Amino acid sequence: MKINLGSKLRRFWKLLGPGLITGASDDDPSGIATYSQAGAAFGLATLWTGLLAFPLMAAIQKMCAKIGIVTSMGLTGTLKKHYPRSVLYLMLVFSFPAIVMNIGADIAGMGAVGNLLFPSIDATFFSVFFTVLLLVLIIYLPYIKIAAILKYLCIVLLVYLVVPFLYKQDWMSIVTHTFIPTIVFNKEFVGILVGILGTTISPYLFFWQAAMEVEEMKHNQIIVVNKKIISDMKQDVDFGMTFSGVVMYFIILTTGTVLYNAGIHQIDTVEQAAIALRPLAGDFAYLLFAVGVIGTGLLAIPVLSGSLSYIITETFGWEQGLDKKFHEAKGFYVVIAISLVVGLSLNYIGVSPIKALIYTAILYGITAPVLIAIIIHISNNKKVMGEYTNSKTANVLGFSALFLMSAAAFALFYLQFAS
Repeated sequence: MKINLGSKLRRFWKLLGPGLITGASDDDPSGIATYSQAGAAFGLATLWTGLLAFPLMAAIQKMCAKIGIVTSMGLTGTLKKHYPRSVLYLMLVFSFPAIVMNIGADIAGMGAVGNLLFPSIDATFFSVFFTVLLLVLIIYLPYIKIAAILKYLCIVLLVYLVVPFLYKQDWMSIVTHTFIPTIVFNKEFVGILVGILGTTISPYLFFWQAAMEVEEMKHNQIIVVNKKIISDMKQDVDFGMTFSGVVMYFIILTTGTVLYNAGIHQIDTVEQAAIALRPLAGDFAYLLFAVGVIGTGLLAIPVLSGSLSYIITETFGWEQGLDKKFHEAKGFYVVIAISLVVGLSLNYIGVSPIKALIYTAILYGITAPVLIAIIIHISNNKKVMGEYTNSKTANVLGFSALFLMSAAAFALFYLQFAS
């Protein structure tokens, strides 16, 4: 019985890949900052967003994954083949600055937390160190090793599931706020809802998911698509998105009880959240929270830079792929290097991580509805997808995500420019 259970778990772990990595990378340092701000500012009032975000995230990511599997092309390649070039170039124009600013915010968060753990070493050193480390690993390791490292790094996120249990909780209040939505009609609350939605349903994840499915197909030498492959993909994505949603939920829960109840209502960065936790929840909670930030950064930045590189190289028809050596796909790796270096440099030219996150959210808010609409259209196009077009359930969830992200885009403009 034990052997059977163990073999089943090993098979399931082997099944997990792009979906798990995509879901986990969604909880990057900038995402942690957003969730921490939500918990500190509004307590448990936004816990219900975890239940709302999961099915929408999963539906869109499964569409992207299926597009990659069926067409053997990334999302950019499919756009290039079936849509006007103007749509493709518009996505490129908005994607580059948004992703680079996201990378910059994550690098800054990792550097600041590294300095918290080792105060004698400047945060700048850690930022540069992590940037160089990631660049070397991405360039010199083949795809299968990168995927394995990223998959095991996902385990780091489990630390956030531990932290709330180190502090006394009102479980009845937690259950109530989880299943009964709280909505406050003011700028601050609507703003944090928009931030959570923009952080969980991010355009760069659409491109990464499709590209990684293509990489997996190539690596496993799969030529013919069948229902089992699609079924395995769905399990992978569902697990990854569930994992992402649970981590998000527990971060809001931690900060919404520990920090909010202590009267700490303004958290702008991940290091502030870690510092605030220390005297309230203890050194162990503080250490777990801080280590988790570094782990998520190491996981998310390759996804961010990789997704950008796939977008650009597919647009211009360059050689691409994490399984290729540097001399086989120079343009692909040069784009990754540039995105990391530019992201790092943002912290030294007066662009603060918080401003970077605001600008990123605006750009994501503009591009996400357009991309979601295109993804739904592709997923229902029999000429592209054949027998693997969307089910009715997938379309209902997809259009729900489209509606909410469109509303978020309008809310973003209102919040930024209304008097």
